[in-house]
Amino acid sequence: MARFEGLTVLVSGATGGFGSASARQFAAGGANLVLTDFDAGKLEDFAKDIDAETATLAGDIADENTSRDLVRLAVERFGGIDIALNNAGIAQDFVRLGETDMAEARRIIDIDVMGVVYAMRHQLPLMEHQFRASGRRGAIVNIASVAGIAGAPQLAVYSAAKHAVVGLTRSAAAEYARRGIRVNAVCPSFARTEMALAAFHGVQDQAAAEADMTRGVPMRRLAEVGEIVEVILFAADPNNSFMTGQALAADGGITAT
Repeated sequence: MARFEGLTVLVSGATGGFGSASARQFAAGGANLVLTDFDAGKLEDFAKDIDAETATLAGDIADENTSRDLVRLAVERFGGIDIALNNAGIAQDFVRLGETDMAEARRIIDIDVMGVVYAMRHQLPLMEHQFRASGRRGAIVNIASVAGIAGAPQLAVYSAAKHAVVGLTRSAAAEYARRGIRVNAVCPSFARTEMALAAFHGVQDQAAAEADMTRGVPMRRLAEVGEIVEVILFAADPNNSFMTGQALAADGGITAT
């Protein structure tokens, strides 16, 4: 049997780097997919390109109605949710805290923190109901960041948001450990996603810029998207049934030093 055969997986930020690659791997493992992202056209094009049963709903994860409607859609189409990958998020410009744009800061909090709050607020009761009704277990994987377990100079608001994601993960894991639900976070350092590589736009010497970005990484390189997806799949795997409340650093050794 395939790794995720017959399971239903909800993925937010589904057309982004980690979201799209994870969705493809869940599909290859036999899962049904419930996908969401902000851009409806891009989301539909992506869903058509996946070899799996899919349901899609475009929306802003900073709006609680999006998370509520996603859970309803999953129940209507597939009878529930087994795994939720709360991946949607945005970054910020590199700037010292005292120079941070407050509109940008608010948007980061709305998406990166409240988006996870809203998502779990609707996912957890459904998963608890499923467990009580039939013993069906659930897993939630929140995408945080190495900036959520250590300070991140010039990314203070983003770091604060990702610290919040780790706090939400650990708290929910403790609350729901006896209710059939595991909750873990994956904490990558910079990877070759469109969001991270946007920092190189307009840079003449991209190799030098990448070296500067990774100078604090013992491996001295960016993560490949597939390397982070392997950690996501590990956290989501039903066979990984005794791990909950963890912030899994996939950071090239940053937190080892």
